[in-house]
Amino acid sequence: MSNVPDHLKMRPFYGFFHYLSQNIYGMWFRGEVAGTGNFPSTGPFLIAANHASHLDPPLVGSQIAKQMRFFGRKSLWNNKLIAWWLDQVESIPVERDSGDVGAIKKVLQALKEDRAVVLFPEGTRSPDGRLQKPKAGVGMMACKSGVPVVPCRVYDSFAAFPKGTALPRFGTPVTIVFGAPIPASDYDDPSLGKARYETAAQRIMDRIAALPRPVYPVI
Repeated sequence: MSNVPDHLKMRPFYGFFHYLSQNIYGMWFRGEVAGTGNFPSTGPFLIAANHASHLDPPLVGSQIAKQMRFFGRKSLWNNKLIAWWLDQVESIPVERDSGDVGAIKKVLQALKEDRAVVLFPEGTRSPDGRLQKPKAGVGMMACKSGVPVVPCRVYDSFAAFPKGTALPRFGTPVTIVFGAPIPASDYDDPSLGKARYETAAQRIMDRIAALPRPVYPVI
C-alpha cells in the first residue's frame, strides 16, 4: 500500500476530512510518525490503537493512505448533527459492552471490500492517559475476520487533549507508531473456548503496549 494518500480515490467527504486532518496534525500536533511501512501491501487488515483523546481517530487516520472505517459508540448517534457526520465518514456504531452482531457484520463487509478498519481495544478514552484493559468484543471482531492486525501506539494525545477538557492544547506534539502486522495465528487460539476473545484482545493490547516511542540520535 502506498504511503502517499490519493484523496481523489477516496469518497469526497472522507477525502476532504482526511486532507484536513493531515494539515491539522502537521500544523499543530506534529510529532514523530514511525512504522507506516508496516501496513500490508495487499488485502484487508485491522488497525488497533490505544485511545486517550478525541484526537486519536483523526490523527491516526490521517497517517493511513487509504480510506478507513472507524468505530463510534452507539450513543453518539443520539445527536442528529453528529450522527449525520459520522454516517458521511462511514463510521460504524457499536455497543461497547456486548457482542454487537450488526457491527461485526459491517466490519466483515468493509474487509470484504478491501477496506481497513480502525479499532480501539480499550473501548473508550483513557481517563488518565495510561493504557486500559481491552474489551473482549475487539478480540471477537479480530477472530471473526481472521485478518492481520496492525498495532498502533499513540503517544501524548492525552496531553494534547485530555478527557474532560473543552479545547485541545495546540502545539503539543503527538507521536504515532505503527508496529508489524500480527497474523491471526498469533492472536487467535480457538481452543481457549470462552476465553478466546478476551485472550485475543489482550494479546493485541500487549503488542500495542510494547511499541516504543521513536528515539533518534542527536547529530
